[in-house]
Amino acid sequence: MIKQFEMTGFPRELYSRISRKFHITIISLFLFSLASVVALLGTFTFKLLLSEASSSCFPPLNISSPPSMTSPYSYILCNFGFPSSLPHPPSNSSSIHHNGTRHSMTDDRELMRRAAMVCPNVISGNPTPKVAFMFLSRGSLPLAPLWEKFFMGHAGLYSIYIHTSPEFIEEPPVTSVFYKRKIPSKAVHWGSSTMVDAERRLLANALLDCANQRFVLLSEACIPLFNFTTVYNYLVNAEQSFIGSFDDPRPTGRGRYNKQMLPKVSLADWRKGSQWFEVNRKLAIEIISDESYYPLFRNYCNPPCYVDEHYVPTLVNIISPELNTNRSITWVDWSKPGPHPAQYVGEDVSMALLNRIRQGFNCSYNGHTHSICFLFARKFHPSTLEPLLRMTPILLGFNG
Repeated sequence: MIKQFEMTGFPRELYSRISRKFHITIISLFLFSLASVVALLGTFTFKLLLSEASSSCFPPLNISSPPSMTSPYSYILCNFGFPSSLPHPPSNSSSIHHNGTRHSMTDDRELMRRAAMVCPNVISGNPTPKVAFMFLSRGSLPLAPLWEKFFMGHAGLYSIYIHTSPEFIEEPPVTSVFYKRKIPSKAVHWGSSTMVDAERRLLANALLDCANQRFVLLSEACIPLFNFTTVYNYLVNAEQSFIGSFDDPRPTGRGRYNKQMLPKVSLADWRKGSQWFEVNRKLAIEIISDESYYPLFRNYCNPPCYVDEHYVPTLVNIISPELNTNRSITWVDWSKPGPHPAQYVGEDVSMALLNRIRQGFNCSYNGHTHSICFLFARKFHPSTLEPLLRMTPILLGFNG
């Protein structure tokens, strides 16, 4: 009996062990298959969401590059202590370097958001940084031939952006550096916040090019005071930005402050300065990304308070005062009383006038006293073009 029981129990135990191992194997295969299905579904869903997000949140840009320039580099007669050589322009740009001004974005908020995010890994140490020249103009640029000489031979080291009245549709010749450089623009009214809207629009478009590291705001009445090499080296090597910013105790300064801006903007924060600024990439992103302070200026800074004279100086004074020199690099003649600066006509232009602006001041540059304080000047009437073109080959070192 005992032997019969032992013989009968052994197959049962063997069967039980085999059955348990079989069940464990089946369950393991089932769990592995389930995990594989989940992983495949997750990958498919992620790709689908990524595709949808990239097409809806960040539509592709329709970019057009400016015409190439093959003119030789212009020689400089005097570099005023700055390096006389320039970095070699990039032979080709990566896909993230958007050089054109055409894109499908018409909403300012979408444009600002895209511009602030398009180059997340760009640092100021770009091997070949570019300077963005941003022109705020009603229509054409009457001093364009002077600027053509200024830019000649330096393709790849600068970008040009023009904001005009929406109804202005004329284009310069295809060979011009200004050809197809207009950005999608909106109406601008003097003394209103639309002026700063246009400035932010220019900055946002310029930020889409990841190589742009310095950003200069100019008008159609501005002229360069030095050749491209001097201007480029001055800006690219600068440790701070150039925004006119000061505390003006007069009615035209503090008197424009509105207490309804409290608590975000106090009277102690309030600054006044020139509209014509120059900023580095970090400050440019701060300006277009600001949704905290700008609405206050739109709502509570109305004539005789002018947003373009107070917004950028006050904003930078609040968020990053250490990044600003508190001076503008665009010279303007405010010697005459009134809401507008003096305008120069053809008969006013002389070597003496330009030399006085170029070398008649001292200022701080990178912690040292320097004799070059202004790189640009305004307000120059179209009639000044001919005398300026006659003087510039000697005075500024442009090619004749």
